[in-house]
Amino acid sequence: MSSILELKNLSFIYGIKTPFEKKAVDNVSLSINKGEFIGIIGHTGSGKSTLIQMLNGLIKPTEGQVLFNGEDIWQNPKDIRKIRFKVGMVFQYPEYQLFEETVYKDIAFGPTNMGKTVQETDAAVKKAAEFTGLNFNLLQKSPFDLSGGEKRRAAIAGVIAMDPEVLVLDEPTAGLDPVGREVLLSQIVQYHKKRKNTVILVSHSMEDIARVADKIIVMSKSRLVMFDKTREVFSRGRELEKIGLRVPQITKIMLELKECGYDLPSSVLTVDEAFSALSSLLKKEGKIW
Repeated sequence: MSSILELKNLSFIYGIKTPFEKKAVDNVSLSINKGEFIGIIGHTGSGKSTLIQMLNGLIKPTEGQVLFNGEDIWQNPKDIRKIRFKVGMVFQYPEYQLFEETVYKDIAFGPTNMGKTVQETDAAVKKAAEFTGLNFNLLQKSPFDLSGGEKRRAAIAGVIAMDPEVLVLDEPTAGLDPVGREVLLSQIVQYHKKRKNTVILVSHSMEDIARVADKIIVMSKSRLVMFDKTREVFSRGRELEKIGLRVPQITKIMLELKECGYDLPSSVLTVDEAFSALSSLLKKEGKIW
């Protein structure tokens, strides 16, 4: 796999040379490959949001570089707008950014500003609506007449319509009910599978991250403390707990059983995997009926 985003000694300081000076991101270096699904976790104030805002030039690093396809995105500041089309950003509660008369116009706003033709924009709008599970009969409605989940999907469709090479989502399921969360997360996963692009998901739900991410970035106190495959990260459950994070509930149970002396893997992520591991253990010990 080739790298699509590379961070080199990346740092950002708010309020430089003021009494409120704070280092939000401290010397982060990592490389993200094309097509990967990356999860980002960390407690509030760990630097997650600041980090992702540097990925498409919304804020400029105080130190270090962000490379997109091998080139520093700030090499020519006049071109930074083009990067924002290639690295699409979906913020928390994106429905608050809806503003057009119709859902169609809202989704079309990005492609139109990219200079796409009417026909290209129409195709992009319909494709994005399909990816996010938004009914075509809603496209001519006011976005303010939609339900909460529909608004969320419309806002995400507006970013997807620009066909970014990297899609960054900051807590996209925040505030949704369990059904809405499950539907939206499933659509993001399907989008990633069909589009085969790079997706970066910030979430407080360890269960969600465990299900969808290939690798996980762990932030704590502005620094990168882990960046590894999902199973490897969650197998280090005790280390995560020390920095104020938790592992998926089923992983925690299996880790505790392992610490009690049972011969079980430490990288279980789902109930089905736990059932299989426990069944194998019981068979080995001759205790299964």
